[in-house]
Amino acid sequence: MTRAEEFQELRPLLFSIAYRILGSVTEAEDAVQETWLRWETSPTQARSAKAFLSAVVTRISIDVLRSARVRREEYVGPWFPEPLLSDPYQDPERSAELADSLSMAALLLLERLSPLERAVFVLREVFGFGFPEIASAVDRSEAACRQLATRARRHMDAGRPRFEADRREREELAGRFFDAFRQGDVDGLTELLAADVHLVGDGGGKAPQLARQVIGAQNVARVLAAIVAPFFRIGVVVEPHQVNAQPGALFRDRDGKILATLALDILDGQIQAVRTVVNPDKLGHMGPVADAWAVKREMNQARRPPLGADPA
Repeated sequence: MTRAEEFQELRPLLFSIAYRILGSVTEAEDAVQETWLRWETSPTQARSAKAFLSAVVTRISIDVLRSARVRREEYVGPWFPEPLLSDPYQDPERSAELADSLSMAALLLLERLSPLERAVFVLREVFGFGFPEIASAVDRSEAACRQLATRARRHMDAGRPRFEADRREREELAGRFFDAFRQGDVDGLTELLAADVHLVGDGGGKAPQLARQVIGAQNVARVLAAIVAPFFRIGVVVEPHQVNAQPGALFRDRDGKILATLALDILDGQIQAVRTVVNPDKLGHMGPVADAWAVKREMNQARRPPLGADPA
């Protein structure tokens, strides 16, 4: 097998490692490309292509994450990972674990870790690498990596809810949510939402929010129901879709361009959080992006009563 063939075979794994460390599709793709360049020009023949390439993409991702941390501290409003519609790395035996590690909730928890802790956690807990391989990847001793893994696991376990294991239940609840959403059914939405549910959006200061941060089942239900009518009047389409391996949807304008993603966190038979991403910089990898400001103007116009109508 040639180096190019070995790389292509391992590319899904490399992307999946980089994405979980970085929380960015574009940065992960860049890290994988840089890994290929180093692999292609390396004068030595590695004993294990998987070990070599995984170590390289991990080191690159750690460096990128360190510089990204500064930008994220200056980010306007809540920061969410770039939405991922499908994970290229497939492992049927561990599909549930891999899916949970991709969720918005899990990736936001990873943001609390240092770059080294995050890399060690991803390699060990998500992809099952041994400590000798991890030590080589992060350039630390095995003992230090074990300490990093323990510390990272403790932080993650302290903040991580236990996701529902039954994917069918989650999908069924999500289906009911989107049915109620399309109908603008406040009571139907309220019934599905946890009492302390959060509705939060990431616009990055570059797009209007679908809604500002809202807390509480009735408040969130009312806000969601209120945007449905003007959405549909101007041709916005709600397309249910897995977002970060969790139930969610894509919002498209009348021309099919992507306006936003929406992801649901579901636990104990209720929706705990509704997260939207509207920042156009985080949507471009999925296709042409809509002009969210133009959509917002149209929505505002659609909310107004027709000229001459009785306001009462």
